[in-house]
Amino acid sequence: MIIYPAIDLKDGQCVRLVQGRADQKTVYADQPEEVARQFAREGAAWLHVVDLDGAFTGSSQNLKSIEKIARAVDLPFQVGGGLRSRADVQRVLDLGAARVIIGTKAVSAPEFVQELLAEFGPEKIIIGIDARDGRVAVEGWVSTAQLSAEEFGTTMRRLGVATAVFTDISRDGLLKGPNIAATKNMAVKTGLEIIASGGVSSLQDLRELKALEAVGVSGVIIGKALYTGAFSLAEALAVAG
Repeated sequence: MIIYPAIDLKDGQCVRLVQGRADQKTVYADQPEEVARQFAREGAAWLHVVDLDGAFTGSSQNLKSIEKIARAVDLPFQVGGGLRSRADVQRVLDLGAARVIIGTKAVSAPEFVQELLAEFGPEKIIIGIDARDGRVAVEGWVSTAQLSAEEFGTTMRRLGVATAVFTDISRDGLLKGPNIAATKNMAVKTGLEIIASGGVSSLQDLRELKALEAVGVSGVIIGKALYTGAFSLAEALAVAG
């Protein structure tokens, strides 16, 4: 199971939000590239980078910080947040991202995903499935679509998407544990390879997610638990194997 330490960008800083709310912000670093370097030193194999300003505004806003991260570490990283045009996707890939995460635009325009898959391939284009009460949330989690998360995931798989980041918003940033049942259902019912996100608070949470590898849960994104010292990245990597 791959551990993805999270670097969330807002106004060029590394921050954490609670349930995606901009008014619930904690700043952890003014130089996100230094956070990336620290994760690399601690053994990370991948990084997960989110442009929060992009998610709220609909276009990439933290490109300078993403570029600095790419220059700072020799690690593959994935980027999400506000990628709603081909130009934005190309720009982020050109900066060095190994793959990009499409969320809001995938809900409103599935054909956009189809076009990106045809051009870049499923190894570079993955999907963000952000769920609130079982339904898909969009536009930085501000709005909820009338579409079930599982239905959306199934549609994306049919289009050729291979991998999705699945977030249960109710758990995000609260350190109350991930939604294990929903994560398992998403993998089993959609056939997507799932990267779990939201709520990881303990090594036991990681053990429970690792037990889902057989059904298609291949990774987990960890944010607040690492920043608050609930456990170390080294400990998480040991559990992940």
